[in-house]
Amino acid sequence: MGGKNPSYWFVGASYGGTDDQTTRFLQAGIWENGYEDKYLDIVRAMQPGERIAIKATYTKKHGLPFDSRGLTVSVMAIKAIGMITENPGDGRQVKVDWTPIDSPKLWYFYTYQPTIWRIQRNKWAAEALIDFTFAGATQDIDRFRNAPYWAERFGDVAPNKRRFGWTTFYEAIADKLLDFRNNRSALVAGIRDIAGRVDGLGHLADDKYVDGTTGFVRDICPFTTIGLFNRGISNVNRKVIATELAKFLGVTVPLPTSFEGIPVLNNLKSWYFGFENVRPADHIDALWNVFATGIRLADSADAKVQDDFGAAFDSANGRRGVAWNLTFGLYWVRPWSFLSLDSGSQSYITKALGIPIGLHGPKKRCNAADYLTAMDILESKFQDEGFPVHSFPELSLAAWNYKEPEAIPSGSEEDDGDAGEASAASDEAADLAAEPYSIDDILADGCFMERVELERLIDRLRAKKNLILQGPPGTGKTWLAKRLAFALIGQRDHLKLRAVQFHPNLSYEDFVRGWRPSGDGKLSLVDGAFMEAVEAARGTSHPYVVVIEEINRGNPAQIFGEMLTLLEADKRSPHEALELCYRRKSDERIYIPDNLYVIGTMNIADRSLALVDLALRRRFAFVDLEPRLGQLWRNWLIGHCGIAPQLVDDIEHRIVRLNAEIAADSTLGRQFRIGHSYVTPPVGAINGDAREWFRQMVATEIGPLLEEYWFDALDKARAARQRLVEGL
Repeated sequence: MGGKNPSYWFVGASYGGTDDQTTRFLQAGIWENGYEDKYLDIVRAMQPGERIAIKATYTKKHGLPFDSRGLTVSVMAIKAIGMITENPGDGRQVKVDWTPIDSPKLWYFYTYQPTIWRIQRNKWAAEALIDFTFAGATQDIDRFRNAPYWAERFGDVAPNKRRFGWTTFYEAIADKLLDFRNNRSALVAGIRDIAGRVDGLGHLADDKYVDGTTGFVRDICPFTTIGLFNRGISNVNRKVIATELAKFLGVTVPLPTSFEGIPVLNNLKSWYFGFENVRPADHIDALWNVFATGIRLADSADAKVQDDFGAAFDSANGRRGVAWNLTFGLYWVRPWSFLSLDSGSQSYITKALGIPIGLHGPKKRCNAADYLTAMDILESKFQDEGFPVHSFPELSLAAWNYKEPEAIPSGSEEDDGDAGEASAASDEAADLAAEPYSIDDILADGCFMERVELERLIDRLRAKKNLILQGPPGTGKTWLAKRLAFALIGQRDHLKLRAVQFHPNLSYEDFVRGWRPSGDGKLSLVDGAFMEAVEAARGTSHPYVVVIEEINRGNPAQIFGEMLTLLEADKRSPHEALELCYRRKSDERIYIPDNLYVIGTMNIADRSLALVDLALRRRFAFVDLEPRLGQLWRNWLIGHCGIAPQLVDDIEHRIVRLNAEIAADSTLGRQFRIGHSYVTPPVGAINGDAREWFRQMVATEIGPLLEEYWFDALDKARAARQRLVEGL
């Protein structure tokens, strides 16, 4: 039979998912590929003497030989077995000596939906299936139930030790929600009734109608609906909203006790669609189509449904309000079947698991083919007992807890909380195109400094080589540092920018060079982020920039070591080279090239940080960033964020008054003022009520900061927070 490790073939016999060809195949002694443009190479690989079986894959919840706990189980019926006798090589047909099976044999768990499945005796599950199909062995169902891929759902894990109990509730919500696909007015009415009784749904109340008026949304998609309790709000509010929605939908499954590992929407981007007055007529229908076909795909084993799902996904993807969040929604709907590609999961998949994600869709995101391919790869690896995770919920939880292995990130998908003067969309990690960038672009991105100020900053950076931007929280230090770097480089070139972050545990060995364990158990000398930047800049005339976030949070003198001396502008030459603590060869001497620049950021309001070392101060130029709530800021919020001028003036007045109180406080001072980033939403983020956005910002960001400031006078902090939202 075949070669030393022959293949075993499990093939479908239904054309279009309904036209069963099994009888014809058995009578004619053939198996035939029903596609003229698919699987041709795979069929050509079938060898005479290899075993083949006709399969039919589907799902069941009830009538199973074990307790499925009401969950869907994949089933594969073996309808006939045979041996390949001839392959003409046309990719369409092979001849088979068939042995009919009177009553299909049912196999559980380890199945495959597509038309052709090729397996070999290379893992226990495959061996068990081969022996079950061709040697009459019995399936050890308990072993499969308790294998890592299925154990959380079907295994003998004690109820109090089972994770992901929330999945049952989410699936039940999705099932009931599907009933409203063609009765969306009733769904909107129910949600509006809930909004009148609980907090946290005000973002639905400021839609812009075609007739020019505004009000509560008059149509809604399923993902925005489930997103009502999957936003950046407190767990208490999430549970209240989820409870009310479940009551309305008639869901009786208990409410989750925890939301760990579940991706949430940005509070300011909670709609999957735009305002009614600019929304295409089919936008929300397209989202319902993804939702419905996604459920069908998860709950069936029909390969044809995958084509329908792919078409629906691509139709909705890239529309206004629809980006990576489409995968969040699919994950909520069927968390055991769909992958969430939130930023944490993307990082975990590509960096920790080493699996690439295709980016052939709109704005360098996934299309349906990319998404389905990533899920296929992951699902095949989930069944490997040695793989770190074994299901999409487990992956999402691992990603939620994931910290990149290097203490110093080489870059991030978006600016941190100290940024926010403009939309982070332009800084997506996937966007590596080296497009031209200048001071004009900094201003266009939403900088509230004057051109002459930016020109001075660039000139100072060129002369001094090292610059620190310091200021109160929320003054856009990281945001501006990266854009100054791009302007200096002359391009938005992420390959010439290295972003790192200092912290108390960071060492010279992490940042410059040190010994680290290698895969063979030995120690190897590894360059850190700064030495990598030095090597990249050496031998070229192009500017390179290292951005160090929160430079005073670490111990700069210890972290830089001898590099602190070499940072000086007049020591950037081979004549000033020094030996490093750890040398690759005895005569190695290092200098920092003239085209490598360093920009640091410093939060001067953090009381936990020590004063900056005088040696560091001598080597850097220091620039103070102030809260900017003037005319440029007002113009941006009105023109780019769509906030009414009266509300913009009101917000400015409230923040200015608060900052005056902070500056006058003898225990605080000017360095503790609130920066403009806190009250500058990303462009396009406010789809609903701008007042609700401001209230949420105060409740979740400014309010907690004030309580930290006045930790010994909480009444004062609460009074200040109340004044910010009073009368809104």
